[in-house]
Amino acid sequence: MLTLKRLPIDTGHENVAFLSRACTVYHAEEFQSVPKVAVSDDRTTLLATLNLVDDPDLLGPDELGLSEQAFRQLGRPAGTRVTITEAPPPPSLDSVRAKIRGRALDPGEIRAVVADVVGERYSRMELAAFLVASAGFLTTEEVLALTRAMVETGNRLEWHERLVVDKHCIGGIPGHRTSMIVVPIVAAHGLPIPKTSSRAITSPSGTADTMEVLAGVDVPMNRLRDIIDRERGCIVWGGHMNLAPADDRMIAVERPLGFDTPEQMVASILSKKLAAGSTHLLVDIPVGPTAKVRSATEAARLRKLFEYVADRTGVVLDTVVSDASEPVGNGIGPVLEVRDVLKVLRGDADAPRDLRDKALMLAGRVLDFDPGLRGGAGRERAQDLVDSGAALKALERIVRAQGPVNPDDPLHPGAAPADKVHVVRSPADGTVRALDCERLSALARLAGAPTEKGAGLDLLCKTGDRVRAGDPLYRLHAALDTDFRTAARAADAASGYTVA
Repeated sequence: MLTLKRLPIDTGHENVAFLSRACTVYHAEEFQSVPKVAVSDDRTTLLATLNLVDDPDLLGPDELGLSEQAFRQLGRPAGTRVTITEAPPPPSLDSVRAKIRGRALDPGEIRAVVADVVGERYSRMELAAFLVASAGFLTTEEVLALTRAMVETGNRLEWHERLVVDKHCIGGIPGHRTSMIVVPIVAAHGLPIPKTSSRAITSPSGTADTMEVLAGVDVPMNRLRDIIDRERGCIVWGGHMNLAPADDRMIAVERPLGFDTPEQMVASILSKKLAAGSTHLLVDIPVGPTAKVRSATEAARLRKLFEYVADRTGVVLDTVVSDASEPVGNGIGPVLEVRDVLKVLRGDADAPRDLRDKALMLAGRVLDFDPGLRGGAGRERAQDLVDSGAALKALERIVRAQGPVNPDDPLHPGAAPADKVHVVRSPADGTVRALDCERLSALARLAGAPTEKGAGLDLLCKTGDRVRAGDPLYRLHAALDTDFRTAARAADAASGYTVA
């Protein structure tokens, strides 16, 4: 038997075990071609990918190392005596092979695949094969079955309320922190809105990353229920609640591959909202030349797919197709986005008008779910709640309930814009004709966002603004010297702005 050792290695959503190549208990080379191993003691078993280690200082010949995630999941103390064996192939692997050959899977097959994904029975290579095959061909019935299966294989929140609302944007626009405005507006009105949000994967900031500047977002489920009962709204990270966990494992493989198909997007979003207990959902589909959805035709197809699955899973759905020709708001990155959100809620004269207008429109559409409001009155009600300060007070209460970063001043960000600043200037006289959302997102990430909360871009000009050569277009903020140099060089080489 081997002695269990905890290794401080972050392996994301993948369980990884480590075995010394000089192991005295097993012939390590026998496991090199094995997709998964079963790590067992007399109480429990964990499936993991196995890596071999040559450094005796890291792992002894009679030890088995587990990554942080795997160690927590196994739930046994360091020093526990364990064995390893080759894990049997996933029972649903034949269905994956059938999908690769182009066959549509029935609901039972899809449930089996999802159960094996949640059970960590697939290697990343096997899961990638299923996702790539599904990206090439997935019927609407398969999307529906995938959505249902992902909900069934995780926790599900129950609110015992007739109306539980939520709002989701499919992404692709930097800035655009409307959820942090919509949630307090809706909560101030009195509708329950349990907003379980994601952290950034390829963007400069997710809603959870931005909210984390003000408050804790790793909220346990029992506290979440109390917060919704008292404050009617929350903005928390959903990753640790085991809501549709298959989706998290699939996303971890999809993102490096660089694809996000409409079918998988719909299953991902709706499974998360169903698991969070939402009964009514507004989906924002931004369309623009450098956004995730780039044409009206693509948007219409995506909307119809959302409607098909929502109708059959009992979600009341509204969709908005919005403009994504440029970033919404002036800040890109957690601290800069929080600044814009607070300016809108405080009614500051220099609050970004585009962020205010879009947030009020979206909040109005969510409030229109309320049968107590006259049809179309939601937008006016949303504006009243902002202008009166009620929405700002609701955000403060939510921040206090989730655990403020600054207890003495809950709406004061826990970080400031990073102090290394590079100003990107206009190359010529003219008018700003276009902003490239993809490029600006990439530059903000190069600057360190979202890991460094104060990193990102502060936009000073938008489409239609007149500029002269040398006028500042935006400020780039970075905290680390290496990030600063890399991002500044990249911004000078291709700023993301078109001036003509």
